[in-house]
Amino acid sequence: MTGSDPKSVLHRYLRSAREAMLWKLEGLSEYDIRRPMTPTGTNLLGLVKHLGSVEFGYFGDTFGRPNDEPINQQDFVADPTADMWATAEESRAEIIGFYRRAWAHSDATIDSLDLGAAGAVPWWEADRRVVTLHQILVHVTAETNRHAGHADIIRELIDGAAGLLPASDKMPTDDPDWWQRYRDKLEDTAKRAAGLG
Repeated sequence: MTGSDPKSVLHRYLRSAREAMLWKLEGLSEYDIRRPMTPTGTNLLGLVKHLGSVEFGYFGDTFGRPNDEPINQQDFVADPTADMWATAEESRAEIIGFYRRAWAHSDATIDSLDLGAAGAVPWWEADRRVVTLHQILVHVTAETNRHAGHADIIRELIDGAAGLLPASDKMPTDDPDWWQRYRDKLEDTAKRAAGLG
């Protein structure tokens, strides 16, 4: 495969988003990785747990490759948010390990199938249930990046850390005074646009 092979390109973007997710946990306390940061309870460790379940489901069940992960055996009838938070008994290491095992399981599926390989998503409506690996690879990459964006904002709210990855944060500066001036400019612009100032 070359760098321009569609499957390898999609897989590279998925891998990058996965790493960004885990980076958002680095250096934070148990409390900070678990605490709900939005009115709907979004939290960093819950996002990682959710994405592990997502990968096991879409790259496993969809293509007849089930798993026997205890963390993944959630009762969504009893708790429809079961994969969006970690219990007090589930350690950070367990959730990260679960996510990494999901990666390995997914990567094995991705590596062994052609993009056109057919599968069926059991929890989707019958008229759209039949899918290809290509569809699922795009779907899971998009979902992972969406949640990585959530994690970006949550991490910034917790301790101000922002950016894509430690070696390439893609931020224009790390100067807090610059960021305060920028934020003040945006606040002033918003008020003027709304006729408030």
